[in-house]
Amino acid sequence: MKQNNKKFIRISVLSIAVIAISLFSLALTKSDVYRELARSQRLMNEVYKSLITRYADRLDTEKFTKTVINNILDGLDPYTVYMEEDEKEGLDLLTQGKYGGVGINLGERDKKLTVISPIDDSPAKKKGIIAGDIIVKIDGSPAAEMSLDDAANHIRGPKGTDVTLSIKRFGNEQLIDFVLTRADITVKDVTYAGMLDNETGYIRLTRFSKNSGSEMRSSILNLQRDNAQRIIIDLRDNPGGLLQSAIEILDMLIPKGELLLSTKGRLAEANKRYTARKKPIIKDDVKIAILINEGSASASEIIAGTVQDLDRGVVVGTPSFGKGLVQSVYGLDGSGKRSLKVTTAKYYIPSGRLIQKPGYIDDELVVRGDKEDSLFVTVGGRTVKGGGGITPDYEVVMPTSKPLLLECWRKGLFFSFAQERQHTYDSYEDALIDLDLMTDFKIFIDDHEIDVITDGEKQFQEARTKLAALDSTNMELDLAFDFVETFIIDREAKLFEEEKDDLQRRLLLELIGIMKGTEFRVEESIKDDPVVTKAKEILQDPVAYSGSFEKKEIDLSTINPCLLYTSDAADE
Repeated sequence: MKQNNKKFIRISVLSIAVIAISLFSLALTKSDVYRELARSQRLMNEVYKSLITRYADRLDTEKFTKTVINNILDGLDPYTVYMEEDEKEGLDLLTQGKYGGVGINLGERDKKLTVISPIDDSPAKKKGIIAGDIIVKIDGSPAAEMSLDDAANHIRGPKGTDVTLSIKRFGNEQLIDFVLTRADITVKDVTYAGMLDNETGYIRLTRFSKNSGSEMRSSILNLQRDNAQRIIIDLRDNPGGLLQSAIEILDMLIPKGELLLSTKGRLAEANKRYTARKKPIIKDDVKIAILINEGSASASEIIAGTVQDLDRGVVVGTPSFGKGLVQSVYGLDGSGKRSLKVTTAKYYIPSGRLIQKPGYIDDELVVRGDKEDSLFVTVGGRTVKGGGGITPDYEVVMPTSKPLLLECWRKGLFFSFAQERQHTYDSYEDALIDLDLMTDFKIFIDDHEIDVITDGEKQFQEARTKLAALDSTNMELDLAFDFVETFIIDREAKLFEEEKDDLQRRLLLELIGIMKGTEFRVEESIKDDPVVTKAKEILQDPVAYSGSFEKKEIDLSTINPCLLYTSDAADE
């Protein structure tokens, strides 16, 4: 019965939302809009009042209100959300570049709240918390009863306040209590910047916060002082962040006066044009490669797409996520505790491409305009794809994950083993020459009884179940099943040897991260990264690099003429 009640409430609320939106779409004048808005509000108020006062069960007003609001927003895009005070921390981190806390990167390893790494110069680092420490209690409350987000919220707090973490550390029987005084923790957006060879620089940018512009400027200038003639900017798995930070970074790459981005929405204030305002700090003859993947979104796509549209560099990797919607935050009750983050516009890059992939909103709720074009051209005349996200100039097919490696990673076994193993070495270099490393890791894996599903095993089990249901007494069928199962078991037994090199590589990355820090881990990981390798090859080959920007013959009948590199954003 309770489920039916929830369903009724959901249907009622969504019906109200559809009615309200439908009324807006029928409005012909400003006065009509206000009249229909008032009518819709009265209707919603009446429904809400009736449910609160007449429903058979007494409803929790605060929780019900939040449910109503969330259900109204449910049919819209996933970025239009209702937020309360404790849900705004992510926004504060982006806008301020810091948060109040103790400086710990948290994760779950073997279902335990674990310190992945302490941040340099943080209260946690200064007090002696190390990677691999298991947090058992937070201010006396069991961490096992908290989600990862809940634990993080308990640890964070105003600068100058204390939090007590009870730690279980490998080799210690007793819990260790650390009383930490919270401080302003500045999070680095550039996690690595350095030279890959004598002329190739590399920068990894993991988010776009208030600090991104200054960190990128410093990194670029340092690389050019080291004689970088080629620069790789890695935006893989960068989910985006502040638009202003993306514009600041584009100012460093793109000639002054060029259109960088347009935003277009229903209100005049949402319609904006961004042009390069400064002389770029990257020299004109420096070659640029932008790395992206399916985890690159929003501001990352603006950087990659603009560089591509203006033929300033090549884009390498796999197609990006396709998040091209602009959000604005509005306070709701004047207290600052409740706010609404609303999608108010869309991003268009210089060629006229809309970054946003389709299907982000229920089509029944909106009045659609003309269909977006799928082909566009860069400033130099080469064809680029639209339709959502950024398609790389050079797509690199990534190797599929090995089943045993993937399962060990999912269960956190690389980290757990490395955390224990680090205590047996005086330095990371000792780990490199440890002949027993993989033998001991094999024992460690066996002790955890990993259940690996190999290629074809799932299909086999499904077929076995279906055929057994048809004839459970067929001995010949049983023998055949047993034969195949023996083959699968033998295949799984050989996985460790087949994947040994990959397993060792991953294990050493965890060890160097724990023993020497994140920067060294990144430096080591990019040595055999296929996307980085491909980018280096293109940048080092003058013919391949210049050929990337050659004008290609296109069928103009497939392209809207107004989108052939205009200074205006495309119409919705």
